[in-house]
Amino acid sequence: MHALVLMSALIAADAPDFPAQAKAFVLTLSRDDFAAAVKDFDETMTKVLPADRLKTIWQSVTGRFGAFKEATDTRVEQKGKLTIVYVAGKFEKGPLDVRVVFDADKKIAGLQFLPPATPYEWPSYVTPDRFSEREVVVAADRGWELPATLTMPKGDGPFPAVVLVHGSGPHDRDESIGPNKPFRDLAGGLASRGIAVLRYEKRTREHGAKMMAARPTTVKEEVLDDALAAVKLLRQEKGVDAGRVFVLGHSLGATMAPKLATLDEKFAGLIILAGATRPIEDLIVEQMTYLGKLSGEPDAVVLERLTKIKEQVAKVKDPKLSPDTPADQMPFNQPAAYWLSFRGYEPAAVAARLNTPMLILHGDRDYQVTLADYDLWEKALNGRSHVTLKRFANLNHLFMEGEGKATPAEYQKPGHVAKVVIEDIADWIKR
Repeated sequence: MHALVLMSALIAADAPDFPAQAKAFVLTLSRDDFAAAVKDFDETMTKVLPADRLKTIWQSVTGRFGAFKEATDTRVEQKGKLTIVYVAGKFEKGPLDVRVVFDADKKIAGLQFLPPATPYEWPSYVTPDRFSEREVVVAADRGWELPATLTMPKGDGPFPAVVLVHGSGPHDRDESIGPNKPFRDLAGGLASRGIAVLRYEKRTREHGAKMMAARPTTVKEEVLDDALAAVKLLRQEKGVDAGRVFVLGHSLGATMAPKLATLDEKFAGLIILAGATRPIEDLIVEQMTYLGKLSGEPDAVVLERLTKIKEQVAKVKDPKLSPDTPADQMPFNQPAAYWLSFRGYEPAAVAARLNTPMLILHGDRDYQVTLADYDLWEKALNGRSHVTLKRFANLNHLFMEGEGKATPAEYQKPGHVAKVVIEDIADWIKR
């Protein structure tokens, strides 16, 4: 009896305390001791996130959310052999979860900074008893499987269907931004109106560290491959009309939608929400200039940041840019190969060569993709019988309602994609 009790105590003492380890890691970051922070990284993380790059990321986080105050609660998820700890962090300007992934050897195998999870309620235009949801897997290649959700209207079908393609960044399948889940709104809203929807975890979220270790990521790996795989999967689903599968892209996904249509000529149509038509690097300068004016920071600080990004953008545009150019000389530390993968691509010009039906929507309060981009869509496509263009005066980048100048803080307020957007998309698909 005593031996069993002693053995249990020894096992308990030897069991890793992952929440405590994750909290300690976050506190190490807060002390700017990046050399110590990387000591618990696994081999892949050590390669892709050395101390100097970790410092840059942490400074980016605190630059946006303010100084770190404290780590409060933790919650744990198990995913196969991986243990995922979410550390609830309090920052000067608001809360932020630090997602720390541990492997079977107790090493840190992943790191993300995410808005805290918040309870979600379907918007009023969603009727949940009209559809069901189930888990599926999107796989462009072996080893790159992505968890996904298929939202299917109830009934016999066959139903028209839509694949949702995310904007830039390591998005989840709901394209969660703060408490907002625009892709979940779209899925429920469209399924309530008899349209199947497939949404999936973005590869940069599900396999971020693996991607960084494997090779420089391009837009092909970030967007194109998985979107095409999702379309292929949806066409094979029972109850889906394989001849009526549409692609709905938002932001970067919308920008790349015409390219996707050149790679798969069987799309029933493209739905472009806030798609940029100008070079991505130009939009970065424009956005940072806009945000700098809103920040309230000293002019010298704003000017220094803008000067640096303009220097990096100049390198992106340099005809002599090489894939070997160090990532730290590129915007957001993205490798040169990533920026080169956009070179020569003109979304509006490509769209003008397509006969694919298109619905192009724009929110006039969008500071990320502005009216200048919409005007180029209109110039290239206006008057085409297979293209519908529409603007919404009071909607932002997430196609949510608001007033006055849009700001990043707006994304932290709970909201839903406007009902008129859902209805316009559903009506267009059914036509």
